[in-house]
Amino acid sequence: MSDAAPRATLATELTNGLAALGLELSSAQQEQLLDYLGLLERWSRVYNLTAVREPMAMLTHHLLDCLAVVGPLRNQLDRLWPRWEAGDAPPLRALDVGSGAGLPGVVLAICCPALRVDCVDTVGKKAAFVQQVAGHLKLSHLRGVHARAESLGPQYQVIASRAFAALPDLARWTQGALEEGGVWMAMKGQRPQQEIDALPRAVEVFHVEPSAPR
Repeated sequence: MSDAAPRATLATELTNGLAALGLELSSAQQEQLLDYLGLLERWSRVYNLTAVREPMAMLTHHLLDCLAVVGPLRNQLDRLWPRWEAGDAPPLRALDVGSGAGLPGVVLAICCPALRVDCVDTVGKKAAFVQQVAGHLKLSHLRGVHARAESLGPQYQVIASRAFAALPDLARWTQGALEEGGVWMAMKGQRPQQEIDALPRAVEVFHVEPSAPR
């Protein structure tokens, strides 16, 4: 980590952010998040994975932003697949579309280890970075995929995206990868009412979660 943001300072900020979100993670999961942040910082110096380069800014703008969806996602999974974490059924599969450096896919893999998470991106170096993260953090249920979402088959119960595309485009490009009965989870800066109104009639918007204040 950068001398300007020592790990202890980042750890305190992460703990405070989790408390503000009402999200409980184990100490091991928190360490994994900080390790991921360190990898993201180092790789971004060479491969330009993110425009945000300072570790504290990465924590607030990337990690905490993605962590804000974990609680709502868990609640929806509990409602739709009540035994998704029980381990006595095939694991749910999640696809992070246009994942870039693994946001939110890596965060979901750390916080929801019962999910199998694929992070797909058309840029090879970004998929390779996610593979590096999976190996370094020993996340066997995380995978970086260098492909287009349109080329993937109907195998995912959850398709997530973070500011990747307008909702109608997201639905059109990824509908072939969504298993019947599956759901999309789109992270937007504010309620995209015009995009919601433009969705095909077959797509039902059943929940909108307000953004968590920073």
